[in-house]
Amino acid sequence: MSAAFPRVDAASLPFLTTEQMVEVDRAMIEDARIRLVQMMEHAGRHLAHLARTRFFGGDPRGKRVVVLAGTGGNGGGALVAARRLHGWGAAVRAHTTAEAEGFAEIPGHNRDIAARLMPVRARTPEARDVDLILDGVIGYSLKGAPRGRAAELIRWANATPAPVLSLDTPSGIDTTTGTVHDPSVEAQATMTLALPKEGLRAPDVRARLGELYLADIGVPPGLYAGPGLGLEVGPLFAASDLLRVVF
Repeated sequence: MSAAFPRVDAASLPFLTTEQMVEVDRAMIEDARIRLVQMMEHAGRHLAHLARTRFFGGDPRGKRVVVLAGTGGNGGGALVAARRLHGWGAAVRAHTTAEAEGFAEIPGHNRDIAARLMPVRARTPEARDVDLILDGVIGYSLKGAPRGRAAELIRWANATPAPVLSLDTPSGIDTTTGTVHDPSVEAQATMTLALPKEGLRAPDVRARLGELYLADIGVPPGLYAGPGLGLEVGPLFAASDLLRVVF
C-alpha cells in the first residue's frame, strides 16, 4: 500500500532535462549559496523517511536494508539514508561501486561516516535475505549503459526478491531521453528530487519506476525563474516534504 503523502498531478509539473538539472545545481550552489552537502542531506533524509513510511509501516527496527551506492551525488544521498535508517534501528549494510578513494569529495564524506557505523564494501552482495534495497548507483549523470561494478549491483538488485526504492531515477535509465539501458533497475518506488526529470514520463521508463515520489531538497521556488531556466514554480512542498506524483 502506498504511503499517504499528498498527491500531485504529473501534468501540473515542469519536467527537467539533464541540462536544466545541472543548472539547478549550479544556481543552488553559486547563486543561492546552498551547499551540495546540504542538498545531499535533504535527499538522504527524505529517502530514509520514505523507506520507513512506505515499506516498513513507520518502524524500521530490525529490518534488513542493503544500500547500493555509486561514487557521486546519487550514492552520497543513498549513504545519508543508510546512516538515518541505521540510527532508526535498521540492520543496514552498504555496497559501493568503488573503494573510498574513488569517491568524489562530498559523497566520500558521507561514505566515511557510514563506514564508521555499518559494513561498507566495494563488492557485490552475496546474500539475498533482504527486506529493502536502496538504489543509489547512478543518477541523472548517466552516460551510456552501466558497466563494471555498477552493472553488477544493478543485476544483483533485479535478481533479489526484495523491493527496490531508487533515488532520483532507477539506475540505468537516461533521465533526458527516456532510454532504458541494459541493465537498469526495476524499482517498486522511485523518489526523484526537486522536480521530475524529462525521461521519467517515457512509457518504457514508467514501467520501471514503480510509484513516483517527489522530494524537497530546498530549492527556492524563485530560483527556477532565473535566466538559465525561465520556469514558473510555486511552493510545491508547502504541505509536505514528499509528494506522490500521479500520471
